[in-house]
Amino acid sequence: MSAEGHDHAIDHEHEHHKQTFITKYIFSTDHKMIAKQYLITGILMGVIGVAISLLFRMQLAWPEESFRIFNIILGDKFAPNGVMANDIYLALVTIHGTIMVFFVLTAGLSGTFSNLLIPLQIGARDMASGFMNMISYWLFFISAVIMLSSLFVEAGPASSGWTIYPPLSALPQAIPGSGSGMTLWLVSMAIFIASSLMGSLNYIVTVINLRTKGMSMTRLPLTIWTFFVTAIIGVVSFPVLLSAALLLIFDRSFGTSFFLSDIYIAGEVLHYQGGSPVLFEHLFWFLGHPEVYIVILPAMGIVSEVLATSSRKPIFGYRAMIISTLAIAFLSTIVWGHHMFVSGMNPFLGSVFTFTTLLIAIPSAVKAFNWITTLWRGNLQFNPAMLFSIGFVSTFISGGLTGIILGDSTLDINVHDTYFVVAHFHLVMGISALYGLFAGVYHWFPRMYGRMMNKNMGYVHFWVTAICSYGVFFPMHFIGLAGLPRRYYTNTNFPLFDDLQNVNVLITMFALVGGAFQLIFLYNFFASIFYGKRSVQNPWKSNTLEWTAPVEHIHGNWPGALPEVYRWPYDYSNPHHDVDFVPQNVPMKPGEEALHH
Repeated sequence: MSAEGHDHAIDHEHEHHKQTFITKYIFSTDHKMIAKQYLITGILMGVIGVAISLLFRMQLAWPEESFRIFNIILGDKFAPNGVMANDIYLALVTIHGTIMVFFVLTAGLSGTFSNLLIPLQIGARDMASGFMNMISYWLFFISAVIMLSSLFVEAGPASSGWTIYPPLSALPQAIPGSGSGMTLWLVSMAIFIASSLMGSLNYIVTVINLRTKGMSMTRLPLTIWTFFVTAIIGVVSFPVLLSAALLLIFDRSFGTSFFLSDIYIAGEVLHYQGGSPVLFEHLFWFLGHPEVYIVILPAMGIVSEVLATSSRKPIFGYRAMIISTLAIAFLSTIVWGHHMFVSGMNPFLGSVFTFTTLLIAIPSAVKAFNWITTLWRGNLQFNPAMLFSIGFVSTFISGGLTGIILGDSTLDINVHDTYFVVAHFHLVMGISALYGLFAGVYHWFPRMYGRMMNKNMGYVHFWVTAICSYGVFFPMHFIGLAGLPRRYYTNTNFPLFDDLQNVNVLITMFALVGGAFQLIFLYNFFASIFYGKRSVQNPWKSNTLEWTAPVEHIHGNWPGALPEVYRWPYDYSNPHHDVDFVPQNVPMKPGEEALHH
């Protein structure tokens, strides 16, 4: 049977195979539905993560104050008379970090957009393995449920920070949150990693094997390049965290001492010897630093796509963008030691990590210059996706500059574990990655649901979020430089920091306003699914293949034959054509040259 005849046979199978509610919406193997499942789960986890952060921001601004809401949410044990207990403060910080890094940003960006866009943009019917794709989502969902269930454990959830350093995480008797809450954290993480690996392998195989005719690697949109490279980083680095988690489970439950040395608790000498908590730090950060790029690279790809489309210009430096993506992926695996400059590391080794860390600024800067040059003299269209993409470039640069300070071992020692670090990584991987996520949602919402989101609500959402994000994280640089340590539930014991209390109040006010205005996005998102204006097939006049598929979803993406590709994805404002966009499946005219050669 010819390939086309085979495609038609597949289409017929899908038409006659009647889908029930369960096979269509719950145990779906269609990549578009799995992308929506990831996105909605990620959004719900995001609501919980942000709500938790607002609780501990209130505690920092008004320590020892009594809040009725603390009592309602945390109960009498953790907030007696509405005053937050110090144990639960650490637990909330831990769970907030874990949820945002793994369950919102990793899943919201890779899980959602890799699933949605890889088959559509390379011209494939679906992922390489639909079944494996479904399993990866359900493992993700199960791990999210286990992580949330740790919030309801009697002794409280894990409370050794999202980095779960031993011995706090290795000794169940160390602090209240080291008990069953910590065990649930580790189980949840192990399942999450299995999900992540299944997804990543699927993405890699799909990009390598299922590209349509004419779709060479140098005609792939930058989104696909970043998802592909992100998946490779995930496959390389996630197993290291899995090994760390398993060894930690052994230390906790089976009496081994991989991460434990001579330890005393309440005067009692424990029988552990020979292990080292620094070994755990190495294992954790070998994933932990690539994880930053697992979060930020998909956002970079989304932003590149949106900026080119909404500037009506070819992306500047397409090949340089690909090379810088590959450079970031390689360098991200040899910089983990900059998280450990104060762990007693040999100063020579520290200087090696300083060098590799400063080196990674080069490909990042290449990207920033290329985005700015893409915007330069473009015919800019300021829709919400475009605003969030420009916001991404802003926060990525302003957050990245402080990374140069933290990447230098001598300078880092002064601000290590202060709010300066919190400000840096929230701007880079928190706010920037969220902006990428929002840009992607506003841009591809019509592709997901066949409807448009409300533009005016999008504008309000962007401006309030942008002002409040800088309002929260910009002042943190200054209180960090003044020496305010992170993870303290109150600073009232230190008269040295009394002058900084007003800044903490200011930060919390911005956080509360910014958090409240995310409700506008939530309303816009969920209401637009049902009541949004119906979308035309290609609302942004974009060149990539996903906009050539019909608006109504069919399993298999295109009725009939798959589209063929004749050009790169950024043929905007090509002088050989009357319109300012030329989709990838439009054949070359005689005498026409592609713009990127």
